[in-house]
Amino acid sequence: MKLYFHYLAMHLKTCMAHKKSFFLYALGQFLTSCTEFATLWLLLGRFETVGGYTAGECAICFAVMVLSFSLMECFFRGFDHFAGLVRNADFDRMLVRPRGLVIQVLCHKIEFGRLGKLIQALGALAIGIALSPVEWTLARAGVLLMMIAGGTVVFAGLAWIYAGLCFFTLEGLECVNVFLHGARDFGKYPLDVYGRTLLKFCTCVVPYALFQYYPLTYLLGRSNSALRAVAPLFTPLFLIPCALLWKAGVKKYKSAGS
Repeated sequence: MKLYFHYLAMHLKTCMAHKKSFFLYALGQFLTSCTEFATLWLLLGRFETVGGYTAGECAICFAVMVLSFSLMECFFRGFDHFAGLVRNADFDRMLVRPRGLVIQVLCHKIEFGRLGKLIQALGALAIGIALSPVEWTLARAGVLLMMIAGGTVVFAGLAWIYAGLCFFTLEGLECVNVFLHGARDFGKYPLDVYGRTLLKFCTCVVPYALFQYYPLTYLLGRSNSALRAVAPLFTPLFLIPCALLWKAGVKKYKSAGS
């Protein structure tokens, strides 16, 4: 972890060397996320509810997804850019360094500018909290934090899968982005509005529901199940197949040349 924090400091210094460029990039990310939230707000302003969920409740759902995704983009971006490392044989240099491969890949790409989305998502969360009928307690605040942490874990796992597949394809598979970037879009609404089939898929295959739908129902008072409240704690299990795919890829890796 000491090495990781050292890299964080280095990337931050690099960003601050070009402050105007950094802040303009962060502003662009902020405005892009604002546009997405405005679309959600206009839709709910016209129809008032979506699947029985009000604007305030959907705003909380939107904020959790964007917060989780922006944290992944900031601190786990190295996995998302891994195809370039394999294609250009830059990964070969990592193999001969006396440090773990995962930490090296993570430290390769850290984008603090993505925190512009995080700032906007915090604003959306504040709006959602103000408009939703949630009686906030310490337990519910803890559930909300677990939802964000669990979402970051799931998105990081998907990025890890994307990186692991690059060992076999040399190029990133765009189909993975359907689950990675696409989830940020359809996850703006509680997953049960899409039907039971998709909800089952998002529970058993790619576990978005563990940090989005199930704890959200507890948060909004629609369920008193303690199991739903702690569902985000099960999201790290998703990292097991991700790690196995990564290890299989490293074992079969052959240099692509340069």
